[in-house]
Amino acid sequence: MLYAVISEDVENSLAKRLETRAAHIARLQELKSQGRLVLAGPHPAIDSEDPGEAGFTGSLIVAEFSSLADAQQWADSDPYISAGVYARVTVKPYKKVLP
Repeated sequence: MLYAVISEDVENSLAKRLETRAAHIARLQELKSQGRLVLAGPHPAIDSEDPGEAGFTGSLIVAEFSSLADAQQWADSDPYISAGVYARVTVKPYKKVLP
C-alpha cells in the first residue's frame, strides 16, 4: 500500500538540510531503485522552485510499504530526524486516484 510521509521542518533548517541531504537522498534512491517511490520533494518556504536562503518548510514523500508500521519505521530513521531538520513527521495511508 502507499503511504504519505509528511514532514515539517524546524525553523531555519536550511543549513542542517544541506549537511544531511546526501544521506537523505540515498534512502530515497534506494526506494526508487526498488520501484516503491511515487514522489518525493521539499516544500519551498516561498513561492519559488529555488527558494535560496528562505529554505524549506518540510517535505512530502509518497512510497509503497508493506504496512503503516513499516512506513513509520522507515520515516523514523530518516537522517533529517537525527540531524534535527524535522520538527514533526506524520505518516498516513495514501490512496492514489489520479493520474
